[in-house]
Amino acid sequence: MKIAMIGTGYVGLVSGACFSDFGHDVVCVDKDESKIDALHAGRMPIYEPGLDALVAANVAAGHLSFTTDLATAVAGADAVFIAVGTPSRRGDGHADLSYVFGAAEELAATLDHGCVIVTKSTVPVGTGDEVERILRESAPTRAHSVASNPEFLREGAAIGDFKRPDRIVIGTEDARGEAVLREVYRPLFLNEAPILVTRRRTAEMIKYAANAFLATKITFINEIADLCEAVGAEVQDVARGIGLDNRIGAKFLHAGPGYGGSCFPKDTLALLKTAQDHDVPLRLVEATVQANDLRKRAMGRKIVQAMGGSARGKTVALLGLTFKPNTDDMRDSPSLAIVQTLLDAGARVTAYDPEGMVIAAPMMPEVEMQQSAYAAADGAHAVAIVTEWDAFRALDFDRLGGVMADRLLVDLRNIYRRDEVLRHGFRHIAIGSSAE
Repeated sequence: MKIAMIGTGYVGLVSGACFSDFGHDVVCVDKDESKIDALHAGRMPIYEPGLDALVAANVAAGHLSFTTDLATAVAGADAVFIAVGTPSRRGDGHADLSYVFGAAEELAATLDHGCVIVTKSTVPVGTGDEVERILRESAPTRAHSVASNPEFLREGAAIGDFKRPDRIVIGTEDARGEAVLREVYRPLFLNEAPILVTRRRTAEMIKYAANAFLATKITFINEIADLCEAVGAEVQDVARGIGLDNRIGAKFLHAGPGYGGSCFPKDTLALLKTAQDHDVPLRLVEATVQANDLRKRAMGRKIVQAMGGSARGKTVALLGLTFKPNTDDMRDSPSLAIVQTLLDAGARVTAYDPEGMVIAAPMMPEVEMQQSAYAAADGAHAVAIVTEWDAFRALDFDRLGGVMADRLLVDLRNIYRRDEVLRHGFRHIAIGSSAE
């Protein structure tokens, strides 16, 4: 099949590359000429493990190409995916749909044949209806079908998630949309990936409901971690104990500094705004958002408290800045709030992240970026693990302690056993544990 992908951001580029790897002919289109030029040169606009090799292989095979010309991209396409950004709108927190609707308007003026137009972007319920209205008003004689096909990709594991999905959700109002999308995903039939076909609005809601539920699980275990610290329990054992219950499951029960990234913060906020517009209270989601926002600053205070309650004139080294490992994404990362809390407390902050420093540097200009964990720790009174990169899972504690002013490790991701850290003469502060 011939597929056009509008947008070469995270979702568009990963989806386009994977579709091309299925054997479809995919053209990715973007207005940003510098991004398209970089892709032609083999440079990825995002960091995602394996993406550069996947793109290169399918460009060489002739299945994947890039352009800034929308007309060229959609000519003869069986399906056109809209995979543009939907950031939180300034002022009210609603999802900014201007890029989605702009793409729909350009498609209406450009497409010379009827085809299936698919929203891949995360959009509030009813967005597909508006896309359909735009197309019908602008091109009433063309038989377009508008469908929803939300993505469920984890940054850092997106290619595997795309090729081995838990489910494929297709939201459509007609048989044509379903038939075309089933053909697009036919290569996954061998993996027995379940396909759930629903109405379009239901598919749009599934994406938001899934992200809100996962965000709630993270926030729940973080609050349980606080209680564990107060009563002398161990949150990691608690998480195992409840995660073994099949009704609950172990995933997303890892206590830490709070969730961030491109999805959970903006999607929970957009869901709340939709609920408010319809006078439907979502108290649980409201509490999740508020608790997560408060937690990030609380992690900065936790580091200060571990240093005796004062950080003025002291140095704190942060290991990891991105919201999770295997990505360079800094959007709503807990490190942003942690850094500000430490700076407000009078600390000098150094940091190292394997992939995120180029993006992080202008966002936190007062932080001294270093080229290794040990360089960041040089002269530090505390080292805090903020992101659980593999590079931080086997630190040389003798080397680390040798360059530090004080041997204090604040493990905000619980990646080390306490006895292992204590053996090297460090104080160890973890999440959800009252022991030191």
